Amino acid sequence: MALTKVLIAVKTYPSLSSKYNELVCTAGFLENGNWIRIFPIPFRKLEYDKRYSKYDWVEIDLTKNTGDFRPESYKPRSIENAFNVVGHIETHNNWQQRKDIVLKKVYTNLTQLIAEAKDKKIATSLATFKPNEILDFTIEPVEREWDKEKLATLKAKAQQLHLFQNAENPFEVVNKLPFKFSYRFKDDEGTLSKLMIEDWEIGALYWKMLAKYDGHDRETKACDDVRKKYWDDFALTKDLYLFLGTVYESHAKNYPNPFIIIGTFHPTYPKPLKEELQLNLF
Repeated sequence: MALTKVLIAVKTYPSLSSKYNELVCTAGFLENGNWIRIFPIPFRKLEYDKRYSKYDWVEIDLTKNTGDFRPESYKPRSIENAFNVVGHIETHNNWQQRKDIVLKKVYTNLTQLIAEAKDKKIATSLATFKPNEILDFTIEPVEREWDKEKLATLKAKAQQLHLFQNAENPFEVVNKLPFKFSYRFKDDEGTLSKLMIEDWEIGALYWKMLAKYDGHDRETKACDDVRKKYWDDFALTKDLYLFLGTVYESHAKNYPNPFIIIGTFHPTYPKPLKEELQLNLF
């Protein structure tokens, strides 16, 4: 059995699928810096010691996902033995070890990236992107509940599985986020874009902040905390890169822009050149 070594860089917020139940899209980098997508994965159903964190090196027995035309898409041959964590990259030296893998190929022009996605010979669906300028972080209310038909399908499957699973530890569907979080930015040609963020971390941050507060304005306060992290911290003070990925249906149906933000990469800025020159004088 040939195992594939992957540096996990992305876990999206769970979505519902009537076919696969609750899913997390996981993506990362091979040792040569190429992107790879691992899907589908019912992340929260994995045994605790089989779960994985961002920037873990994992070994996986993968096979091409023939149900997905995107070239980066693979799936585990077996969920039960899917992930073996073999290492982890920390943030030492201003994330340098992570940069060596993550920043091997960086896009700065969104028009070019979308053209590659639409080219059937290339069909790029994952990319590291460096905006020329981050303009805003927006928060918009959305539907607060999951699609009723999908929920009904999942409940029916769950009832069937109770014949074989431990009823003392039933699986519960993750809460749906009641807000949509997005970045507005310009690329290197000044093209303006607004892309939704579907990172696991932004969803987890919202629920963590919400739990801190009481009262009718607790959602507003939680959103303010999310904004502080993604705007005041990441966008204003860090060297922010965006991990972009295509939505399968949007890519397949040739939408004008099939990409969303599936993660962020945010080391601190290196020292300004002038400061370095001044220090070298002494």
